Amino acid sequence: MLAAAVGRLLRPGLKSLLRCAPGATRRPRGLPGYSTGGTPRGSGPQGPAGKVHRVPAEHKPSQFDKKILLWTGRFKAIEEIPPRIPPEMIDAARNKARVKACYIMIGLTIIACFAVIASAKRAAERHESLTSWNLAKKAKWREEAALAAQAKAK
Repeated sequence: MLAAAVGRLLRPGLKSLLRCAPGATRRPRGLPGYSTGGTPRGSGPQGPAGKVHRVPAEHKPSQFDKKILLWTGRFKAIEEIPPRIPPEMIDAARNKARVKACYIMIGLTIIACFAVIASAKRAAERHESLTSWNLAKKAKWREEAALAAQAKAK
């Protein structure tokens, strides 16, 4: 009975787990194994020193991207921006610009709210309201319609 339980535990998938060295980590199939240097093992062209040459900068920034990079403070001048930058850098700059734009819109909304409140208080001091404006406008329309009807009758 104990042998059957041990046999069930030692299925083909579990045998490989038991064979792995203590302290070793396993990675799922299909994912590249990365060394401590952050470069894939056994892939890419090897240089004379045995280092893997990878080009991290793959994105050519547009004029708008350059303005975003300047606005977010990543670079101080357009001349400092290299011809190719990593996509992660432009994504981070876009996210930072998006957050800054949201903060600006929040601030403008709050300022607009205070402006509307001040305008409404001044209108209340003059005894003006939307209801009185609408009643005056409709009375003017009725008067114009009556004048137009009298002009047609003549």
